[in-house]
Order: sequence, then C-alpha cells, then structure tokens
Amino acid sequence: MAGSMTTRAIAVLLPAAEGQQIASELARGGFDPVLLDGVRDLGRLLATRSDVVTAIIDAESDIDEASDAWDLLHGDGRQIPALLVVNPATLDRLDTSSPNHENDEYLTRPYSAESIRWRVEAMCIRSVAVDDGSGPVLQGALESTDWGRRGQLTAVFNPKGGVGKTLIATNLAAVLVDKGQRVLLVDADTVTGHVPISLGMDGVPTVVDAWRDELEGGPALTFTEIASGHSSGLRVLPLSASPIHTELLDPERVAREIVAARRVTDHVIADLHPSYSPLNRAILDKADRILVPVTPDLPAIRAVMKLRDVAEELGMRDRLALVVNRTNTGVPVADIEKAVGLTVYAQIHSAGLVIVKATNEGRTLVENAPREQVTRDFGALADHILGREASTAARPAFRLFGRQAATRA
Repeated sequence: MAGSMTTRAIAVLLPAAEGQQIASELARGGFDPVLLDGVRDLGRLLATRSDVVTAIIDAESDIDEASDAWDLLHGDGRQIPALLVVNPATLDRLDTSSPNHENDEYLTRPYSAESIRWRVEAMCIRSVAVDDGSGPVLQGALESTDWGRRGQLTAVFNPKGGVGKTLIATNLAAVLVDKGQRVLLVDADTVTGHVPISLGMDGVPTVVDAWRDELEGGPALTFTEIASGHSSGLRVLPLSASPIHTELLDPERVAREIVAARRVTDHVIADLHPSYSPLNRAILDKADRILVPVTPDLPAIRAVMKLRDVAEELGMRDRLALVVNRTNTGVPVADIEKAVGLTVYAQIHSAGLVIVKATNEGRTLVENAPREQVTRDFGALADHILGREASTAARPAFRLFGRQAATRA
C-alpha cells in the first residue's frame, strides 16, 4: 500500500515467530504490519510514519518495556490505542481505569492470529466513530480510506416458516468461508432462531448480553467482537437467546452495527424471523440481496407471492432472489417461476438424512458431506453471489438469472 490516506500501519512488538504469524494474518486483512524488535524501533517508526493506527504489544514478558512503548504511542500529541497481550499479574500493574487507556484492548495467551485481526479491525472502526447517544456511529473518515470498502449483506427471509431459512443461511455462510471469504452469520430470528443450536454451539454470547453489559458499565463491543467462532471458520452471532429479552434490540442500532460489520467482513448473512417486524424491516432495508427460500408446495408459493407484492411496495423487489429448497420434490420449478413472477436464483436438492446427520453433529454440509449434490448446490449458490461461473458439477442444479441484485449503500 502507498500513501498515508490508503494505509493502516500496525506496529507489532511480539516475539519473532509469533509476530510473523500475526503479521501475515494482518496483511491478509489489508493492513500494513510492521515487525519491530523493541521500543527504539517503535520510536523510529512513529517518527517517520503518521499512519500507525495501533500497536500490538507483548506486555506479558516485559511489562516495563511495554509501558515504555505505550508512552511513545501517547507522546508528542499522539493518541494511538494499543492491543496489549497480558496475564493477570501484568494486568494488575496497568492502570486500566485511566482515561488514557479507554481505547486500549487486552487479551491473554493462547490466542489465534485471526482473533488478533478481528480485534484490530474493530479498533480501527471505533477510531472513526462517534457516539450520538444511541451507540457508536461511523463517520465519513472511514470512507476516505481502504476501509471504505464493504462486504455484502445477504438477508435470508420468507414470511412463512419451515421453508429452510436456517439451512440455507448456515450452509451458504459455511461454503463462502470454504471459498476463502470472511463471513459473519447473524441469527436475527429472535423468536424461533436456532442457528447456534444447529451448529452445535451452546451458550454463545448474544447482542442482548453485550448491550446489557454495556448499560452496566461494560465496553461497547462491535458485532464482530461479540461473535463466536465455529469449527467451519464461521463467526456466529445470535441477537438474543430468548424471545422474552429483546427490548434492548433497537432496530436502527442493529442495522447500523450490521453496516459496520460489513466494513471488516466479506459477507454478513442474516437469518430473519418470518415476519415484517421493525427489526426485519431495518435489516432488509440495508440488504444487498434478499434470498427467499421456497419449498415446492402451494402454501410456501403463496407466501412468496404475498412477499413479492410487499417488496414491490417497499421498493425491494429487485433485490429478491428466489431459492427453491428441496427442488426435486413437489411443484416443478418452471411452475413456481410462473406463479411467483420471479426467476429462480438457485436450487437446493433434498437431502434429508445427510442434513439431519450434519445437524445432529453440529457441523455444516461442507464439513460433513462435501461431495453430496446438496453441498454442490450450495457451492453454486455461493459462486453466483461471488459473481463467479458455477462449476460444471453444480450447473444442473443452478440457473443464472439476468443480472446481479442491486447494491445499496
């Protein structure tokens, strides 16, 4: 990268092998990591570059050197936040209650290189955000850098339940990860949502948990910071674990946080409850595309016909993308297209026992059954979203339609 307006330099003060691994991951995320041998190197870096946005400092092995490094980050009018690797003993020696530390982050070993990158990305977002009283709001400064890029938001929605929303959301997300994409899967069904359960994830943090902690004096966390990792490589975030405790989920704030999450991921997939609630409306308004699962039966087809009319009224029809689930059963695809007035975007074959086995094991199809037709169908769907030619093996189960869904800011 060249030019201070398009770079985000990260100073890395970690042991050599560890630092190299972290630097490689940060470079993958679009940063410019700079490996340093110590405080003197940090001083020289700060004297010659003005685009250092944070420093990752090992405060576990040498607290005094870490303190000196932190002082440099805050000298000469600078206020550069630090990501400090600590243990309980060194953390006790840091005056974390000081206002000067309010933008710092802390973590303990062991940690993954990916978790470091997520932390750094979240810190960069917060560095160009202000709080308008309802939570951090991104400002225009983000748009003037490489951080102006954003991932795609795909909502999975049908006002009728039982059509395979969660199946499509989870497995599309997993296949996108398998294709090298960074994906945040949001379980936005606050009534019957079971994305974590279907992925074998128990007791994962929710947005309601995090926002309740925030009200009690805890930190304001981004969606990517709250999210939990799955064995497939997905980041998974339920909005709530209970339909009773959702009063904190202000729809507009949820939508803003999803927009923020797109800055640091390639794709956000949101599995929505089958209703036209204010929360759903806020998310749908920001979506780049709305995948509409439909099973080949009359009740499901009629529900999509109603959705088509509602979407027309709301100005969203051009973003509807029809996905026929269990395509090899029931009403033929051509008849569904004729009845609904929408061209089918993708088809997913029925695979009952394969899906049940994967769900029982808390795994995705790409993990459990990579060679099955249903998994190839999801691969074709992912390729369509990525704008790639569908693979030959997947073509029989996939039909392109005229154009990409409209992109919305």
